[in-house]
This record gives sequence, structure tokens and C-alpha cells, in this order.
Amino acid sequence: AGDSVARLVAALQPPLAQYRNLRLQLARYRRLAADAPLEALPAGRTVHPGEPYAGVPALRRRLAALGDLAADTAASDGVYAEPLVAAVRRFQTRHALDPDGVLGSGTLAALNVPPAKRVEQIELALERLRALPPIGRQRFVVVNIPAFQLFAFDSVGGSGAPALQMRVVTGKALDTRTPLLFEELRYVEFRPYWNVPRSILVQEILPLLRRRPGYLRLNRMEIVGARDLVLGDSVTPQLVRGLSAGTLRVRQRPGPRNALGLAKFVFPNAASVYMHGTPDTVLFARTRRDFSHGCIRVEDPARLAAWVLRDQPAWPPAAIEAAMAGTITTRALLTRPMPVVVFYTTAVAVPDGTIRFYPDIYGHDRELAEALRAGTEPP
Repeated sequence: AGDSVARLVAALQPPLAQYRNLRLQLARYRRLAADAPLEALPAGRTVHPGEPYAGVPALRRRLAALGDLAADTAASDGVYAEPLVAAVRRFQTRHALDPDGVLGSGTLAALNVPPAKRVEQIELALERLRALPPIGRQRFVVVNIPAFQLFAFDSVGGSGAPALQMRVVTGKALDTRTPLLFEELRYVEFRPYWNVPRSILVQEILPLLRRRPGYLRLNRMEIVGARDLVLGDSVTPQLVRGLSAGTLRVRQRPGPRNALGLAKFVFPNAASVYMHGTPDTVLFARTRRDFSHGCIRVEDPARLAAWVLRDQPAWPPAAIEAAMAGTITTRALLTRPMPVVVFYTTAVAVPDGTIRFYPDIYGHDRELAEALRAGTEPP
């Protein structure tokens, strides 16, 4: 009453740069979907740069329509070569593919996805942003599961460019998925203990202990009883029975070989999920990175800690480095907890005006689309 519908709608829109940028991409992809269908690219064999390819004209038209190739690029003579190869690499980067410039089955399948499917991905991304609780004006952290990326933002406005960005490893798609969360980051723990979850203890470590009694000592682990009483790393049948019954537990001592690395970022939640470092850094080189038991491994915990604690005089970068290189477990409490959003979206608008698409690794897009079509409560 007394206000216009347009202003009401505008007031209800999320004040996120990502939301504004996605709406621009939605209009663009709706135009693409409404235009004449793009010719499908012939598949069947892998095409390397310099090889002949019958689909070169169709490839050129598709890449130009998607914005990966300048529209005025001259036609080639049927050989897959530059500048088409560079355009394919740009397309691969935007679609979570190895940017090798090779027209393999995965790249051709992504190229042949109709624009209408991309429209749906963008619409689902906007739907999820509308469902987010208000973030407020403080700094916040977002982990996008399908992108395997962490983004740290100084505010919700601006161009949408993150202040910090890094790769992450998330939960396995088949059995240990990372849950979606909206929580508050409360502290950073340097040189943390790793308290082995009961599921990992029962399914993985106990079978190893029965075959290799020296496993705990080799991996700097120890058995712990009530009131954190340390019972050592020697395994006896009685201790194995206690571990099996759940009266005892296993933890790994702090250090560079600890499964959590040298820093742990805690945002209390019912799923007991947190972010942490890792000694197993080779996985960050992979394009698809769902390898964890549910927690989130971050590529550069020292940089993340420096950004999180940058407003706290007691924790300059030198103090963070000293804590990570020290000999004791140290906890840095945030004077102002910040939101952590563990999010799921397969379409992300990038501040440079492009858009990136990711595989629906957990099937959440499919579930949300089905719920919206059926008019039921979205998952």
C-alpha cells in the first residue's frame, strides 16, 4: 500500500553483486536460446590442434555466439587451429574442463549443451541466492561446492570481485557429501589435533590396526580415553575392544603431517564440518576435487587466516606464521564472527563479464528443478 510493485520487487532482491551479474547473463542466454538453434558439433573422435575437423564452421559459430571467439574471426580451411584453439581453451576454463585445447568427448559434450539448459542453470542459481538469509554488511566467506572454490568478500556490494580466492577439496559425491551450511566462523586453530571421526575409525583405521599394530605410531596418532587421558600409540587387544565399543577414540598429534594441516577454521554446526589445511596438496591440481570425508580442505590456510584475522592487532601475518611453525596448539578467537556460506551453484557470473558453468556433481540442480516444477518445497 502506497508503494509501487517495482520498488517492492527491487527491495526483495538480494543485495549481492552475483545476483545482479547473473541476471545480466540470464537475459543474454535467454536471447541465445530464442535464436535459431546452433548446429550440433560432430563427435566420435578426439581432435587435436592442427588436425582436420569437419565441424570447424559450426565450432566457429558456436564459440562466437557464446562469446569465446570474436565474431569477426576469419573462416578457416577446415583445420582445427588458432584462433579457434585459444577460444576452445577459454570455453574449457569457463566449463570446469582441463584447458588443453583438445576437442575430446567432455569438451564436445559441453559445447553441445543447448543454451536452454544453461538458462535453467542460471535460473536455479538465482533461486538459491534468493533463499539465502541476509548476510549483513560484514565480511563473509563463500565455498561453492561444484566449483571447488573458496571466495572471501569484503562486502556484499561492489563489482562482486572477491578479496581472496582459492581452490578447495570437498566431500565425495557418492558417499560423503559436504552439506550446505550458513554459519558463523568463530575461531582459527593453529597446529590442531585431528580427532578421528567415529565413521573413519570404524571403517578405515580399526581394520588397519588389526593387521598393522604400528599404524598409530607411524602416523603420529594416539589413543585417548575419558577426560582426554592419553593412552599412547601402542595397540593391545583391550584397547582395540575399547575403540570398537566407542569408549576410546583416536586423535592425530599436531604437525605438518596432521590430516588438518597447520590451521583449522571452525564455524560450529550440527554436521561437524569445518575448513582446514592439508599435507596432501597434490589434489589441488585436479580439475574435479571431491575427495574429502565431508570437511573442506583449503589450498592456502595461511593466506585465509591472514584475511580472516586482518582486523585483529594480535594476529599480524608474522604471528600467524609463528603459530603455524610453533610447538603448541593455539586458538585465535574472532572478535567479530563472520558468515560462512557453504553454497551450491553450477552457474557463477564472473566480474569480467563472463559466466562459468560447473557439473551438477551432487544432483542438487536436478532435485531443485523437479521441486520447482512440482510446486513442492525445494530441498
